[in-house]
Amino acid sequence: MLPIPYGRQSITEEDKAAVLNVLDSELLTQGPWVEQFEDSVAKYIGATHAVAVSSGTAALHLAAMALNVQPGQTVLVASNTFVASANCIRYCGGDVEFVDVDAKSYCLDIDELEKKLKSAPPGKYKGIVCVDFAGLPLDLEKLRRVADEYELWILEDACHALGAQFKNSHNEWVYSGNSRYADISVFSFHPVKHIATGEGGLITTSNKKIYEDLCLLRTHGITKNPDKFSKESDGGWYYEMQKLGYNYRISDILCALGTSQLVRIEQNLKRRRDLANTYFNALKDQPLTLPDPNRMQKHAYHLYVVRSSRRQELYTYLREKQIFAQVHYIPVHKQPYYQRLYGDIRLPNAEMYYESALSIPMYHGLTDPDQQRVIEVIKKFHG
Repeated sequence: MLPIPYGRQSITEEDKAAVLNVLDSELLTQGPWVEQFEDSVAKYIGATHAVAVSSGTAALHLAAMALNVQPGQTVLVASNTFVASANCIRYCGGDVEFVDVDAKSYCLDIDELEKKLKSAPPGKYKGIVCVDFAGLPLDLEKLRRVADEYELWILEDACHALGAQFKNSHNEWVYSGNSRYADISVFSFHPVKHIATGEGGLITTSNKKIYEDLCLLRTHGITKNPDKFSKESDGGWYYEMQKLGYNYRISDILCALGTSQLVRIEQNLKRRRDLANTYFNALKDQPLTLPDPNRMQKHAYHLYVVRSSRRQELYTYLREKQIFAQVHYIPVHKQPYYQRLYGDIRLPNAEMYYESALSIPMYHGLTDPDQQRVIEVIKKFHG
């Protein structure tokens, strides 16, 4: 019996052909496929500008740099996330203050955030890092209103949410990560995500200045554009390093793979949503808390998180049956690094969530028989 992971990529013959096409070309990195991939993602979600980079973490780091995070500044971050959502602020020397999550959505609790802002001295905070956790889109329109009142920027971590949508106050469907309401949004294309490039990330923004900074910072802060030079060019070889940037470039090989996969994004999303509906209908009578399928948002289901009062036992039982669930995430404020920095912080909802959360297999390549196997094993566990 083959093992069933919690997530896995799907690679087609078309994907392989796209990669081989690049391998037969003259350029393997920073060639035409990078721009093609950026344009394709931007068009799909309705973003103004897009910058592809080497990973989701690189995207977060460059986003924090482009927002000019500085030592001595404090940024509010949702605690139920992967550590990179907070680390990007620390990379720039800024401080992080963690915010609790909503008890039902497990995303940033905007009401709790607003209470914190109301009780804080003016100017204490500079920005907000929010997360569309598991693929459920946060109400960015509501968050934007709060951020504007307190003159804060928003960095949206949409790494779980390519293709997710929420309905705004004008009854319009808005794609997560298109930076209509956030100053900057980021995506990841790790193999377990909706489209895979192996490693890779992408940043979107509607701000042209931020976009130009991101392009510069991605490649060591270097420009070869004569219009941007500080003096007259010495010749065709001339370039200038105008900022301290990084080598966060992504290759044409990976972008060709991503562009090929993006063609199937709606198919992938439909499959994930169908799998989620099957889980809900099959498990709703079990002693588990399941994702609410009736929310107004269009969930992307990067993860399917159930909550169990017997989480450890269920996790172990599934592993014994070759079903490999996972826990997303240990709250970042409980990590030793952050506890040494900021002490023992209490965030009740994030901690309660963590004590019972378990991500069961969810990926668009999951077959009906394998999903039924997962369901049957969970039911057998509960007797």
